[in-house]
Amino acid sequence: MRVIIVDDNAAMRKVLAALLTGAGHQVLGVFEDGNGLEERIRELAPEVVCLDYNLPGRDGLSLIKVIHAEWPQIDVIFITASSETGIEEKAADAGASGFIRKPFGQTQIINELRAVDETRKAANHLSRPPETAGAPAGAKEEGKLRGTAVIADDNGSVRLVLKGLLEECGLRVVQSVANGAEAVQAAANHQPRVLCLDINMPVMGGLEALPKVVEASPKTSVIMVTGCADKALVAQAAGLGAVGYILKPLRPAYVENFIRRLLGA
Repeated sequence: MRVIIVDDNAAMRKVLAALLTGAGHQVLGVFEDGNGLEERIRELAPEVVCLDYNLPGRDGLSLIKVIHAEWPQIDVIFITASSETGIEEKAADAGASGFIRKPFGQTQIINELRAVDETRKAANHLSRPPETAGAPAGAKEEGKLRGTAVIADDNGSVRLVLKGLLEECGLRVVQSVANGAEAVQAAANHQPRVLCLDINMPVMGGLEALPKVVEASPKTSVIMVTGCADKALVAQAAGLGAVGYILKPLRPAYVENFIRRLLGA
């Protein structure tokens, strides 16, 4: 994959570049801060950004939001030594495709890149011509369309990946929205078989929207999407009508297995 590295530690930049190059990835550039990152992305067109959290100027969380606002197809691997409470969840909700905590071993970073690569490949069929008119690739493979789906997530990259994974399972994604209020309206309009509902969204969060979605479309199976598997949160969502949850960063095998079990495939 085509990668750029952003880290304010020179030794870390050198180590990351060596590890990624040795694993067969193309390191397009290494940078000590996020200043001018947008211009660098436009110039170099990376597929992946390895992004440190604590940087001079704009921090890594702010930069993830900037990247995904303009380039939702770019994967960000968030790297930090911070012990800040909830930092992994914050990174996942911001759209990080992977998370590495310093200090890390060679195997850990290579495995994280491999997981990101597998996720990219699972969603790649979105750029291919439709295999059958009006049906996703998965519908042809399974022999039939298994229903419709709506995706509600405020992160464009998450919406893209989820769309690819749901269609691989034979669901036709009829609408993708960015907040809970839009999710309620989409549920009422489409009565989908499945609705993937992010917990942390602007305007109306997933937990607030969940009972409204259930009321608007009682037969819809609502799956929560979250960067946190807190037991109390999971229990609250279940009590409001969710059938389960999917963790961020998204991993194809887990998501597809969950969806196929739900559909009885």
